[in-house]
Amino acid sequence: MTDYQTLIDAPTWAFIRKTNASYPENTATLSIAEQRAIYDRMCAAFDSPYPPGVTSHDQPIAGVPCRVYPGVQPTVLYLHGGGFVVGGLHSHDGICADIRGATGLTVVSADYRLSPEHLHPAAFDDACAVARALAAQGPLILVGDSAGGNLAAATCHALRHETRQIKGQVLIYPGLGGELDRGSALTHAHAPMLTRDDLLFYRDIRHGHTPPDADPTVSPLQDTDFTGLPPTLAIAAECDPLADDAPAYAAKITEAGGRAHSVIEKGLVHGYLRGRHSVPRVTESFARITAAITAFAEDRWPF
Repeated sequence: MTDYQTLIDAPTWAFIRKTNASYPENTATLSIAEQRAIYDRMCAAFDSPYPPGVTSHDQPIAGVPCRVYPGVQPTVLYLHGGGFVVGGLHSHDGICADIRGATGLTVVSADYRLSPEHLHPAAFDDACAVARALAAQGPLILVGDSAGGNLAAATCHALRHETRQIKGQVLIYPGLGGELDRGSALTHAHAPMLTRDDLLFYRDIRHGHTPPDADPTVSPLQDTDFTGLPPTLAIAAECDPLADDAPAYAAKITEAGGRAHSVIEKGLVHGYLRGRHSVPRVTESFARITAAITAFAEDRWPF
């Protein structure tokens, strides 16, 4: 049995306790509306002021509601996590503002459609539509966490032969369609913050049934072609049933002749980005993320 008391340090446990105080264990059994309200309250508990000089405004892009944090080019398209069910412009507002503050780049957060009202491929279609519109205006970097990491990767796969404007992608504890019956899915089946049962719930609700096999719009890891993808940083949290997906994905890109780097953040848990101002390990990880975004913007390979 995994010893999380040893793996996870005191500041991270404090972050977990603060999260759990706003997010009851039975949340997945509640109505979708209740789940969304609980998630938004939990995210709000970690709100912080915008960095100096950072502003935002809301506007539709390609028909999708978005929040824009103006800066210089290239543009960062941020796709939020939340299991394709919860989250939106408010839940990841502070994360996007901090990316803008650290990089100086324009950041766009997309409020893609959510399940179960809008089943796959609704979220994927929205991500692709916003990416196409932004790429038509200039260079682009895709960034996403959890479900948003899935959408970022799937969008890169879908658009790689359509545009050369995507300069990089950063995937943060992404779920990319790895095996759920072996590896980290079992080792960390009962991890704090995300369990294997949670993964099964979110997987099936995205489709209204068991998802299709070998569909890269659903599971980028199951694609048969990993050529032509942009430079990639794929980050896993060690204490996460999804921990195997990021290194497996980076390995496939590398094997296909591309540039990809994976990092397993020791002792961190799924959803850790909200702890970037309170957990030293997360502060360091967030610095790695923003440094990679900056490097991709400058056409540098930093690894």
